[in-house]
Amino acid sequence: MARGLRDGLREDLFTGVLAYRPLRPMRLEGPVARRVPRALRPYAVWTPHAVVVCAVLITLLVGVTDTGSVFALVPPAVVGLTLLRPILAWWLSLGEMALLVLLGGGYAYTSAGIGPGVLVAHVFVMTVVAARTRPRTALWMWLLTAVYSLFGAVFTSFDPATGPMLVLTAVVLLVVSVVQVRASARHEVAAQQSVTAVERDRRTLLEERTTIARELHDVVAHHMSVVAIQAEAAPYRVQNPPPELEEAFATIRENAVAALTELRRVLGVVRAADYQAPDAPQPTLTDLDGLLRNVGEAGLTVRKTVIGAVRPLPQGVELSAYRIVQEALSNALRHAPGSTADVEVAHVLGGLGLRVVNTAARGPLKPSQGSGHGLTGMRERVAMLSGEMTAGPTEDGGYEVAVFLPVPSAQSPAEAAEAGR
Repeated sequence: MARGLRDGLREDLFTGVLAYRPLRPMRLEGPVARRVPRALRPYAVWTPHAVVVCAVLITLLVGVTDTGSVFALVPPAVVGLTLLRPILAWWLSLGEMALLVLLGGGYAYTSAGIGPGVLVAHVFVMTVVAARTRPRTALWMWLLTAVYSLFGAVFTSFDPATGPMLVLTAVVLLVVSVVQVRASARHEVAAQQSVTAVERDRRTLLEERTTIARELHDVVAHHMSVVAIQAEAAPYRVQNPPPELEEAFATIRENAVAALTELRRVLGVVRAADYQAPDAPQPTLTDLDGLLRNVGEAGLTVRKTVIGAVRPLPQGVELSAYRIVQEALSNALRHAPGSTADVEVAHVLGGLGLRVVNTAARGPLKPSQGSGHGLTGMRERVAMLSGEMTAGPTEDGGYEVAVFLPVPSAQSPAEAAEAGR
């Protein structure tokens, strides 16, 4: 403990005594700073410097009024030094009392104790240095000042007014330290909240990607299983197939089974321990009517519009489209109670268009029990399919989600060969 106190004292008041540390302009933050008129903000950042200059003028006025000696310029100069070298200024302030006793006769001390010019200067110096350093430095300054004052009272013929000076400096340093601690705690809380928000967004993103991976596993696994089964059965559909064909189909089946095994192994890494695979197949756009009925029973009036010729789409596209509509309607239920929603499904050239628009809320808003992952999940699904998505409020106070999912057009073998050529 003694070694720690020694190291702390050396770090705070002995290391870097001559270090050049100019006082930086203040940062305009917080509710008080926002009330400063915009025209005065470029000048308001120099408020700490203006306070120190005022302290210099006050010290000079008190010293000249008290003594009228040329040595009255020393304490204001020490106060001004806190703008550049705060620790050196404190040591000079502590030593100027003894120096002025030797050089200036009765300036530093009077019959009533310490002179008012030196007292004011020392209080100002300790205040500025405490504000520019840590609270531990303020404690060391007060303790050394107390030791110095007691030494002067016991071993010299001058009474340095130990009691009043120590009480005054203790009150001032306590106030400065409390303000510092509150500002530091507020800064740490803000930093922690920022880190927590980043981690929460990252965790949300990983959870959504894991959910998408689980759902797409069923889609990919189904297709890989079909490939394996067809590759195994294909040689039996031809009489006396050549050995090269049988070997090729066997290789296709082995690769399909190996890919399916690796897919399940990778999915096992991201799957939760309590996860249970759904018994029912993954939903598609043909299941939208059931979803709209359920949403209507929950209190949201929904109208569905289908544009274009309905055609079969890849299973992954249909699954993602269903989930996007489901999440958009869930958001409307949570954040716009009593509203109506329109769902548009457009089968257009080159892809699938989705648009979900709800009107403004007409009922009382209740605290949302959702996790706030809806938009993140929708954007992840759209990005996975190289699509585009826009989401935002409408002019009438509602909300709109518009998505386009590209779908390659089906080509005949001749067209594919021609396109490849």
